[in-house]
Amino acid sequence: MPNSYFALLDMAIVGVPTILFVIWQLVSINREIARDKAKKVPPPEELPERAGHPIGEHRLDDR
Repeated sequence: MPNSYFALLDMAIVGVPTILFVIWQLVSINREIARDKAKKVPPPEELPERAGHPIGEHRLDDR
């Protein structure tokens, strides 16, 4: 019976820091993703001052 206590102690010594490290990494990555989304610049297609196509692409531009 005492051997099972040592096994539980060994799992706790290894398992608890491992679980804490995984949680810390998940929180860190989620914060970094949120920062990247906050400073993301919209692509040129979404900017309102553009027509959405380059000049000279259509035949009507040749008139």
